[in-house]
Amino acid sequence: MDDINVLHHRCLLNLRRRVRDIGDGRPAQERYMRLQKDGDTLSYQGNSEEVGCYVAGRPLSKGNCYFEVTIVDTGVRGTIAVGLVPKFYRLDHQPGWLPYSVAYHADNGKLYNGNPVGQQFGPKCARGDRIGCGIHSENIEAGITTVFFTKNGKEVGSVEVPVSAEGLFPAVGMHSMGEEVKVDLQAEWFLEEDDSMMMVDSHEDDWGRLYDVRVSGTDYPKNRHPGWSRGSVAYHADDGKIFHGSGVGDAFGPRCFKGDIMGCGIMFPRDYILDGEGDTDDWDRLDIRPGHASVQNVLYLNDDEEEEEGEDGEEAGEQEQEGRKVTVFFTRNGKLMGRREMVVPPGGLYPTVGMLSSGEKVKVDLHPLSG
Repeated sequence: MDDINVLHHRCLLNLRRRVRDIGDGRPAQERYMRLQKDGDTLSYQGNSEEVGCYVAGRPLSKGNCYFEVTIVDTGVRGTIAVGLVPKFYRLDHQPGWLPYSVAYHADNGKLYNGNPVGQQFGPKCARGDRIGCGIHSENIEAGITTVFFTKNGKEVGSVEVPVSAEGLFPAVGMHSMGEEVKVDLQAEWFLEEDDSMMMVDSHEDDWGRLYDVRVSGTDYPKNRHPGWSRGSVAYHADDGKIFHGSGVGDAFGPRCFKGDIMGCGIMFPRDYILDGEGDTDDWDRLDIRPGHASVQNVLYLNDDEEEEEGEDGEEAGEQEQEGRKVTVFFTRNGKLMGRREMVVPPGGLYPTVGMLSSGEKVKVDLHPLSG
């Protein structure tokens, strides 16, 4: 009898949902609250004290992995958020505030990753700016994907997030009067292969391998800054931050300008295990730590799999990791800026330089004199 009541209750809820969706003229799965939708334009209709949120009807997928939102008007505060959320996300919360959601917020340039407290991520956005959000779908079947954000067609940063079976749905949030955006769910984003983005003034033959950098046995993405993807670490000149396997950086050193010399090196421990001396094929057992705890994206750390490993496996993994750890250090004009301990990925660590705007030019010396 109880089972019949439960079934009746579920059927009633489904019927109410269908009647509600048909009654307001919207597609069955498209949801929004405190927003007015006119074609592809969304405008805030609340009282500036309550959040309005829109969730698209279909999740991002391999065939449709990117969307863009153009800011038509920032309204009173410009509290516009663009990101991805689960299917039945609460419409009275900004994208990124609740677990399993992530969003780039225009008013402060922060990334909100399942937490109402954001982390500094990129520049603020104003009227006329285009905020894009997409996924790198190569690992989506494994329940994890890399979400990246763009501003006016240029990538701002990325973060790894878990993906449920239903996928991640495009979402837009607003929170003040006068805010209005235009949504393009069919937008496309391509990396512009422009030689001006990477001009290297050097005669080093080794540096000719610009497009053959390898991390964990696969090509490092050519559209990702060093430090953004797992298994990589980098000191960024524009903000002085260190990026360690994450699109969110930590404060590390001073900014660098024309004429400054940035250096990078590795200190190997005496008990370091060379390639072939240990079994390093299993990447999942490597202890990749993307950064300081204050900016670490803990949602995608798979604690369950670690707990399922036996005690013997855990001990062996820890010993192997200890044997593969090195200390990467960075210098500025010959002075040490800091260090970061990390595990060497299978295949080793390769010198890398990343640039993101026209006119940037560096001179690379792979064999500098030291000491």
